[in-house]
Parts: sequence; C-alpha cells; structure tokens
Amino acid sequence: MTTRFRAHVLAVSLAISLLQVSIVSAEQAKPAPPAPLPAQILAAKKVFVANAGGDEPWIDDGQFSGGSDRTYNQFYAAMKTWGRYELVGAPADADLLFEIEFTVPPIAGEASRGDTLAGRPYDPQFRLVIRDPKTNALLWAFTEHAAWAILQGNRERNFDQALARIVGDVQGLSAPADANKP
Repeated sequence: MTTRFRAHVLAVSLAISLLQVSIVSAEQAKPAPPAPLPAQILAAKKVFVANAGGDEPWIDDGQFSGGSDRTYNQFYAAMKTWGRYELVGAPADADLLFEIEFTVPPIAGEASRGDTLAGRPYDPQFRLVIRDPKTNALLWAFTEHAAWAILQGNRERNFDQALARIVGDVQGLSAPADANKP
C-alpha cells in the first residue's frame, strides 16, 4: 500500500509541477507594453552637443589617440553627418542637450586574460546623457563599453566601434520620430 501511496504522491507532484510551468510560461509570454518615449525626444529638431569630458588613468600617456576631445569631435561629426537634428551652438537654442563622455575606469577584481595592462583591468566606456534644456531633467541615457585591448590599433578600432554603437543608440531612439516623417 505504501508503494501505491507513493505513486499517487508522485503523480500529484508531477501534475502540480507541470501546472506551475505552464502558468509561468503563460505569464512570460505576455511582454509588457513599451513605455512611452519622452515627448521632447520625439519632437526635437535642434540639439546642442556638450563635451562632458572624461578621464583616462594615464594622464601623461593616453591609451587612445586624438586627445581628450576625440570623443566629442567624432560624436559631433557623426551627428552632423546623420542629419536628423540641426546642431546648434548654444544650449538655449536647443530642443535637447546631448552630453557625451568617455571614461576608462579601473575594474575591481580579477581581469580575464587580454583585459589588462600592467596587471590592471580597465573598462573603457562611453556615456551619452540626453537632457531637457528647459528643466535640465534627464530624459534618457546610454552606456556603451569598448573592449579593452593591448595593441594600440585594436584599442582604436574598439573605440570607434563603441562610439558607433552610441550613435546607433540615438538613431534607434529617434526611429519613431523618423518613421513619422514623409
């Protein structure tokens, strides 16, 4: 009789487990509706690009070419080439403020092979913040990481690829506004 009882308990347990799995999968099948984008982003026509600077741990010997303004210069050129926004020279004339920054913070903990220089791991990254110029409210932000590399040429390529991803992020965010254009 205990064997029969165990079989029933096992069958009931299995049925409950299958029911739970189907409930969980049904809940996961319904994605949340997309949250609305800030109206300022969709309506913007003019943008002021600000150089939020950045820091490299090697003040005297930068690990990326182009100096401290490279990020700003490349991002500005990419936005101008894209042509979606008119780039203006003063924040007061803009519908949006774009703040671009590049930092190379050290990573705590152990680094994987190839991610170190002189035994120290770093995480080069771009940060783009989009603000409302009237209220200075944060509307949106992106962070893109550039893979670290030992060789200068690889660091430069990774820098360019990560910056291109930041530009792509802005283009993707603006896509609903672009879709409404004739």
